[in-house]
Amino acid sequence: MKALEIKNLTKIYGNDVHALKGIDLNVGRGDFFALLGPNGAGKSTTIGIISSLVNKNEGTISICGVDIDDNFPLAKSKLGVVNQEFNFSQFEKVQDVIMSQAGYYGVSPHVAAEKSELYLKKLGIWDKKDVFIRELSGGQKRRVMIIKALIHEPELLILDEPTAGVDIELRRGLWDFLKEINKAGTTIILTTHYLEEAENLCRNIAIIDDGKIIENTSMDHLLQQLENQVFTIETDNDLPIDLNIQGFKSEIKDTKKFSVIIPKDTAMNDLFEDETFKALKITNIKNQTNRLEELFLNLTTKK
Repeated sequence: MKALEIKNLTKIYGNDVHALKGIDLNVGRGDFFALLGPNGAGKSTTIGIISSLVNKNEGTISICGVDIDDNFPLAKSKLGVVNQEFNFSQFEKVQDVIMSQAGYYGVSPHVAAEKSELYLKKLGIWDKKDVFIRELSGGQKRRVMIIKALIHEPELLILDEPTAGVDIELRRGLWDFLKEINKAGTTIILTTHYLEEAENLCRNIAIIDDGKIIENTSMDHLLQQLENQVFTIETDNDLPIDLNIQGFKSEIKDTKKFSVIIPKDTAMNDLFEDETFKALKITNIKNQTNRLEELFLNLTTKK
């Protein structure tokens, strides 16, 4: 049984805009899955249909084996969604917002209070439990959104750009938290414009563009399609003016730093075995290629 099964999902808006053109998508249980695409590609429409905020024209959706047309209340009980926009009252206190959400799903006050404390502590905002939402920072509000979506322990969690506008420290903290709950069994679908985030977190990926799924594979398999990678190499000794590494295109950046392009079908061992390279005192090698970003741009700009 899949955590999410989508078949022939179609959405046509009133102005004859075909937002989704019969997409198929399967997400396995326990997966950490990236759903990527440029603005207007159909990501938000797909999430809106899954969560009942948007009506579909055709197709079927099953959440953990439950068809949303046959039994939406049961399907929704298995789903948690963190939308881009904040969807709580600014004039309520943090824990009251979370407890109210738990009540919608029939979670007892005792259990909800325990889970609320657990998640508030894990996400570092337990000290804000009695603070009004309007007094929180954007990053703190984002964490409350995630707790709201998790309070009934859904089997499938959909995160629509959960780290948009948050600082690096908070983003890394959220990464660790999401890895933890995924390891514990929660299936996660992530949409994000921070492509390094998807590369670091997700095992499988689908790319949607112009209402169609144009790529659906494992993250590893997709990254293997990259034709070239650029590495920046730093040395302890000054570089020769006529630096020439046989079989590789290189460029001197300064007296102790240069870049080298390594094609997909070339092993890095070939670089290390070059006599000129061996003569250098290497202090650092860093991959400068944002691999997923390069592939994403290549795929979504094809006509």
